[in-house]
Amino acid sequence: MNKQKTKRTLKLIALLLMTSIMTQAQNLDTDFLPKLMATKPEQFKDILDNADKYRVQILYTQINRDKKNRPTFKIYGFRINNSEYFYPASTVKFPASLMALEKINQLNIKGLTKETPMFTGAEYERHTPVTKDSTAENGLPSVAHYIKKILMVSDNDAFNRLYEFLGQEAFNETLHQKGYEHSRIYHRLQVGMNREQNRRTNPIQFKEGNKVLYEQPMVISEKNYASPTPILVGKGYMKGDSLVKEPFVFTDKNFFPLLEQQGILKAVLFPEAIPTKQRFQLTDSDYQFLYKYMSQMPTESTYPKYEAPDFYPTYCKFLMYGGNKDTVINPNIRIFNKVGDAYGFLLDNAYIVDFSTGVEFMLTTVLLCNNDEVFNDDHYDYETVGFPFMKNLGQLIYDFESTRPRKYKADLSKFKKSYDK
Repeated sequence: MNKQKTKRTLKLIALLLMTSIMTQAQNLDTDFLPKLMATKPEQFKDILDNADKYRVQILYTQINRDKKNRPTFKIYGFRINNSEYFYPASTVKFPASLMALEKINQLNIKGLTKETPMFTGAEYERHTPVTKDSTAENGLPSVAHYIKKILMVSDNDAFNRLYEFLGQEAFNETLHQKGYEHSRIYHRLQVGMNREQNRRTNPIQFKEGNKVLYEQPMVISEKNYASPTPILVGKGYMKGDSLVKEPFVFTDKNFFPLLEQQGILKAVLFPEAIPTKQRFQLTDSDYQFLYKYMSQMPTESTYPKYEAPDFYPTYCKFLMYGGNKDTVINPNIRIFNKVGDAYGFLLDNAYIVDFSTGVEFMLTTVLLCNNDEVFNDDHYDYETVGFPFMKNLGQLIYDFESTRPRKYKADLSKFKKSYDK
């Protein structure tokens, strides 16, 4: 097959997958969620009355099993809109984790695994090297250890290292080829690099002892993934100590819409139930690894070691618990998720299960907690608006699911894990 024909084929596949995701959006039931939230006005009236201001979006998926335990899905949405911008914050770390595992598998090099020590160099301004990791049992960085830190505590540096391993262009093109066409993930987190710095990713070596198993030079993306139209949000922003009375510009920021977030989560949890091209090339070992660390509480981990008071069981568990360190954990419930919070945007993309009752559902949501509409002032309303909403929403759906009749109880044994290390 010639290159031109291959390109046309790939474009057709991407178009079909994008059409599949857009069809899901068109088939959303948009009546149920506002009615359900309206039954708890003391919790949701402000959100419902001011939904546009909060830029709230909710995606709830019911899961029903047949007698062979095969899942089918019924999707409900509230204000789902792929064109309304929200900053995805740390939720972008989830696809980075999946694609890093996929890349290891696709390289197919003898001896190269997700546990192989990974050494990052630096060849461009603001880039930094990594040659050791004191939180790992062997003291060395690896794809597996970075993913553990991402899934349990949302470590920023760990994401940046996987972003560098993937390369900016490959990161985005892979997502788009799988049908996640609206996602734009093209900058590192927290380090404040510019466009030129972000499109260049560090050189990397994977080594076993002194033997180099794989070497990747600095990669330079040739494409521009910024929004083609300006994205302006709010009334002002802080620049140093001064207030600039203009909307904050998100044009050069990442974007990861809710339909695609939950679609990728579904691809990991239920790969057999979605089109092959939307899946990630993962091994059985990879899936079990992901299920474990998506649901493991940081206080259950030995490597890395996460201790109180900085870490607690509900850390990075916003839905159901609101991230409240004093909340009593239901020992039968596990949450497989990835959260994010930045610039006042609060997100959680979760699969919630109760092993004692067979309750299972997917819930993905975002809202903007920034009542003064000023960015970079560190005055965000996470504690008063965001976390209570997350806790109440998770509990509302859980309570509904607990009373919803099911013809067959789900067998959730594949998601039960032992939590150590």
